[in-house]
Amino acid sequence: MAWIALLVSAVLEAVWATALGDSEGFSRPVPTIVFLVALTLSMLGLGWATRTIPIGTAYAVWTGTGAALTVAYAMLTGAEPVTFLRVLFVTGIVGAVVGLKLVPAPRPRGGEPASTDTGRA
Repeated sequence: MAWIALLVSAVLEAVWATALGDSEGFSRPVPTIVFLVALTLSMLGLGWATRTIPIGTAYAVWTGTGAALTVAYAMLTGAEPVTFLRVLFVTGIVGAVVGLKLVPAPRPRGGEPASTDTGRA
């Protein structure tokens, strides 16, 4: 479930990044509101996911996926040009994200699963 939350948070990162650009320095109300809502939900999801996914992995997946989606959306809408090298490097980001998911997380000493949850509220 943490991986799903992380990926949804990464999609929301792409949403807030796009809305940030559309807000024209926070001078347009609707994109500004979309930015604030998506930013808040994205951060909450990232924070929740890091309870079970190591922060280094979670942050790399979150930023990589969000960046790849942001660039892909910009290319699809014509805001940025589609070039072979852009597609190649975005594909590389996606490959790295998939690789991080496939690599097993190291176990800390003592053999217990990696987690930042201390059980305290």
